[in-house]
Amino acid sequence: MSTLVKRNGFFPSTSFFDDFLTRDLFDWSNWTDSSNSTVPRVNIVESNDDFRVEMAAPGMKKDDFHVELDNDMLTIYSEVQNEHSKEDQNYTRKEFSYQSFRRSFHLPNTVEADKIEATYKDGLLSLVIPKKEEAKKKPARTIAIS
Repeated sequence: MSTLVKRNGFFPSTSFFDDFLTRDLFDWSNWTDSSNSTVPRVNIVESNDDFRVEMAAPGMKKDDFHVELDNDMLTIYSEVQNEHSKEDQNYTRKEFSYQSFRRSFHLPNTVEADKIEATYKDGLLSLVIPKKEEAKKKPARTIAIS
């Protein structure tokens, strides 16, 4: 299991932010499921203002994806069935193409869940998950001594 949010020794939280997008609900270490379909890999980039989720899924269309948020669970899934057949042919063997995957991530209450945006372009599904103002890192300031 990989960690998506970097820890630094000065940040007091451990389990709270460790849970944010740090665990996939399923173990995808083999990259494929029992039906031999490929599970798209995900990159997550954190900035001061948001988290950006990038899922590589070349060859798919925007309409092939479903992105759902149920309470604090973000789920990205797809089910695509391609049937290429001609009615006038007699098949001795015909195999259908079926592709599906499901990835789920736990979101903390420090993100603006109602402002998540998703786009798909050039084989890359991108989600922007904005942080709440109180979760953003504040710049260092000098405190005057009286």
